[in-house]
Amino acid sequence: MKKIVECVPNFSEGRDSETIEAIAEAIRQTPGCTLLDVDPGQSTNRTVYTFVGDPESIIEGALAAARVAREKIDMRNHKGEHPRFGAMDVCPFIPVKGVSMEECAEIAEKFAMAAAEELHVPFYLYEASAKEEYRRKLPDIREGEYEGLPERLTDPRWKPDYGPLEFVPEWGATATGARMFLIAYNVNILGTPNQAHRIALNLREAGRGENEPGRLREVKGMGWFVNEYNVAQVTVNLNDYRVTPIHLLYEEVKHEAKLLRVAVTGSEIVGIVPLESLLMAADYFIEKEQLFIYEEDQKIRLAVERLGLNSISPFIPEKRIIEYIVAEKPDEPLASLSVRDFIEEIGSRSSAPGGGSASAAIAAVGVGLGAMVAKLTYGVRRFEDVQPHMMKVIPGLHELTRELIPMIDADTSAFNEYVEGMRMPRNSEEEKQARFKKMQAGLKTAINVPLTTMRLGNKAWDSLIEIARHGNPASKSDTQVGAKALETGIWGAYQNVLINMVDIEDDVYRRTILKEAEQLMQRAHQKCAEIIAELEKI
Repeated sequence: MKKIVECVPNFSEGRDSETIEAIAEAIRQTPGCTLLDVDPGQSTNRTVYTFVGDPESIIEGALAAARVAREKIDMRNHKGEHPRFGAMDVCPFIPVKGVSMEECAEIAEKFAMAAAEELHVPFYLYEASAKEEYRRKLPDIREGEYEGLPERLTDPRWKPDYGPLEFVPEWGATATGARMFLIAYNVNILGTPNQAHRIALNLREAGRGENEPGRLREVKGMGWFVNEYNVAQVTVNLNDYRVTPIHLLYEEVKHEAKLLRVAVTGSEIVGIVPLESLLMAADYFIEKEQLFIYEEDQKIRLAVERLGLNSISPFIPEKRIIEYIVAEKPDEPLASLSVRDFIEEIGSRSSAPGGGSASAAIAAVGVGLGAMVAKLTYGVRRFEDVQPHMMKVIPGLHELTRELIPMIDADTSAFNEYVEGMRMPRNSEEEKQARFKKMQAGLKTAINVPLTTMRLGNKAWDSLIEIARHGNPASKSDTQVGAKALETGIWGAYQNVLINMVDIEDDVYRRTILKEAEQLMQRAHQKCAEIIAELEKI
């Protein structure tokens, strides 16, 4: 799996377009890094950059950006709404894919070490990279901000982790570390900055102090007025969106605003957002409003509309959701073929694709037909009495169809490990043993693919029975074909399990897998017959 790290440096410059672009270009020009977003703010006089890369490249990208900031930003001239203490104020590293938090903590420390040495400026480590507990939280490190740094640097407790002890007036200091995916989120209110700040104080975890904490955990926030939007904002950082999700913060701001008799006019996400956070919001509104939405793109649209994420600028999911941005095109050469080309490929003078890929495709068609009938029944006025049945089965069948499609290609590539084993040398006893183990592992992989097809297909039977009993009678033949296709696909996958099991020498594994496969096959015969019998009553 490719390792992907996200870096979100915040620079204390949001007004000089030349400097903003120069930093962006430095990131773009770093091999292995992809700049995803640049979000400058006039009132905050701050720009947030978001880019991704592998662990080595991400450090180089952050260094390249810091070099430009060292040359072009002078903190002696900086004023802005946002708390800050450095030209590169904060530079967090976030695990996205194939990377642990511990690895990101090491990346942050390597970056701090290299940047401090080259640029001769102080760096503090925070969050997962912090060496001391009292330095873990960013507000604690940044207390007193830029203006308080000269005095703070004389305190031994606040000696920088890397870089000089003396105050560097044109730079200040930088905090870098590893953290969870932080969501910078602003809710717009038609009110004053004081009203926005009152709401923030009521909600943020720190509240108004130790004796008066706020209601929401893992939330930092304040209120301000954004001149370019002509609105006040409750501006927050959601440190852990699983603890306090976006929708909860939004709903709580609406509640507080109502008490103050001010209007909420949507919200904005600054930078990039995880897919899960928007799906959580969608599920909240679906339950609250008793809606029926199961497709991911429609869920995203619902979340965007209910949270008013288009209120400041268009929210384009493909450019703002991290999983969509870094997604790689599926390696599915067979599933991507036209139906004609796929069939002709099966019929070519080659052993692959063969029965396994065909079985996965047939099973997917069977489940897909069931999904089609359910969707054609749902929403039709004369079938209103069966709507609950269709609402229950549609999401599962829709997702199972999507899960079965990749099995078409997975079956064709299942023998790669086995073939690699066959090609291994066998001159010595050790080489023979290594070759044998590799080939046995390859056979188990080849067995697991059709077995997975059987398991996925098996999940569809109860839903197909519901459709047979309550689906649109005009689609009777579609349900019949779907049931038979699914049974055939499972049967074909079963035959692939059996033929690959012949050379397996692990008796315990053999007995366990054969028992499961036989049970899945028996259930397929039984459920298909049950569906056909049910449909004969129509």
